[in-house]
Amino acid sequence: MTTETTNSKGKETMRDWLLTETPTSRRHAKLASAYKSWLRLRSNHMAMFGLGILVLLGFVAAFAPWLAPYDPYAQVLSDRLLPIGSEGHLLGTDSLGRDILSRLIYGSRITLYIVTLVALIAPVAGLMVGTIAGYAGGWTDTILMRITDIFLAFPKLVLALAFVAALGAGIENAVLAISLTAWPPYARLARAETLTIRSSDFISAIRLQGAGPVRIITRHIWPLCISSLIVRVTLDMAGIILTAAGLGFLGLGAQPPSPEWGAMISEGRRFLLDHWWVATIPGLAIFTVSLAFNLLGDGLRDVLDPKDGAS
Repeated sequence: MTTETTNSKGKETMRDWLLTETPTSRRHAKLASAYKSWLRLRSNHMAMFGLGILVLLGFVAAFAPWLAPYDPYAQVLSDRLLPIGSEGHLLGTDSLGRDILSRLIYGSRITLYIVTLVALIAPVAGLMVGTIAGYAGGWTDTILMRITDIFLAFPKLVLALAFVAALGAGIENAVLAISLTAWPPYARLARAETLTIRSSDFISAIRLQGAGPVRIITRHIWPLCISSLIVRVTLDMAGIILTAAGLGFLGLGAQPPSPEWGAMISEGRRFLLDHWWVATIPGLAIFTVSLAFNLLGDGLRDVLDPKDGAS
């Protein structure tokens, strides 16, 4: 009993320390803010549902060799187009007798690979362009924003198709093409944040202390733009997945026999009326992951909203 009471008190003390309104240090303040944000996110059941799906996706991708019952590339023509629930094939097989569940599991790796690379490239590029344009102003702002407008004038998928056609088919070129079409909204968002921040009193004080433009942008403006970009990135993940799947569907993304979900739908469309599961199951996977990102992004928007006094 004594040990349990002590442990219980220790947990309560840590919680009280994190929920205090008077932090004792900068590190304490950051930890307290992060914990309060987590509590707000945890109270949003739909956001937690989306987070759970994404955690499961990451688990499946990480342990794909152990979770997949078959080699995703192995062809058994005698088992072609087996229906859902067939013995040894829970989700059936495709036109070449390959196990759909195994291909779905390995396809999660490709999806996370594309999402991760685009999330690392596009927001960083947009943040750099937007903050430089917003802080510098003048002709620099005009030139950078007109370039941004040119990219925004074309539909993302059409522009991605043009880049992939020029670069050549392949998953790396698809990632590069999606990144080239995804950065302009982040640049616009970062520029709007920078225009608001650059006239603030604390920026003027920092400038009077001798800080140069590079230090002001990287140390003081970027951190204030991060929360808005995180929310935008999370909400854009669904569109990125759909664009990648669209490129795969058209044969310009991951190439056969790669188990990419869009390519699986493309292959299964020929059998949609008689063998619907071949195309429907990877379509449901894309839908589920896209929905998860949207739910999580909606929850993060509520948590990271700088205008919400409760955050």
